[in-house]
Amino acid sequence: MGYLLAVAATVFWAGNFVLARGLHERIPPLSLAFWRWAVAVVALAPFALRRLAKDWRIVRRHLSYLSVTALIGVTLFNTLIYVAGHTTQAINLSLIAASSPVFIILLARIFYREPITASRAAGALIALSGVLVLITGGDLGKILGLTFAAGDVWMLGAAVAFAAYSVLVKRKPAGLGTSSFLLVTFVLGLLLLTPVYVWERLSHSPVHWDRATILSVLYVGVFASVVAFFLWNQAIGLIGPSRAALVYYLVPVFSGIAAYVFLGESIGAVHVLSLGLIMGGIAVANRERVR
Repeated sequence: MGYLLAVAATVFWAGNFVLARGLHERIPPLSLAFWRWAVAVVALAPFALRRLAKDWRIVRRHLSYLSVTALIGVTLFNTLIYVAGHTTQAINLSLIAASSPVFIILLARIFYREPITASRAAGALIALSGVLVLITGGDLGKILGLTFAAGDVWMLGAAVAFAAYSVLVKRKPAGLGTSSFLLVTFVLGLLLLTPVYVWERLSHSPVHWDRATILSVLYVGVFASVVAFFLWNQAIGLIGPSRAALVYYLVPVFSGIAAYVFLGESIGAVHVLSLGLIMGGIAVANRERVR
């Protein structure tokens, strides 16, 4: 069940990547991040306020932990992706995003002593090779010809932030409901994001609000935020951050499918091969030796 929840989360996040590319001329990155989380708070509040009232003592006792988690997972993670998307190539974004599961596995090993078994390491490498096949079109030599821009540094920061968030979720205080946890981190993350959003509004061009922009913001606010984060956090609670991390390799695959459906981009043999490698890597990594 945990794997299905993680897969569902990656499907919604894949849509987020596609929309981020499509919106870069309509809405600046910090504004997109701000309105995303504003929508998420409004959408989640009616379902979470009653449980939050019950969990308020736990929230107050662990406010520092929740603030750090909100800063990393809400304020920084997707904001860095949106900023990076304005200053670097899409292939670079995909390549660097594929490093997140590696960081998750390493951090889980450091903080939780989760073992890096031979099968887990082999599966991670196989899945990573599938991602590389996908983003290079089957010509791995393209990696040597990549040029790196300032946005690549932002994207690397996003990959590390997502890994740190995934590891922090494992330490969610006992008794704190998932809806309470999400609402508090969303609100704190939005508050921390507000100053830089105000700065952007004063120094950049205004947002082009039209039907497509509004629907896109609603999608990233509801499905890529509330629904996806709920599913991901539940998955981590069931199977742990290291195993959930390997499912994250599917994001480029689902992004390609979404681009095919909504943007008319083609799907070829390379995409099928990539999917096979990623799924095979996930299967290898999760083989448990029975003593």
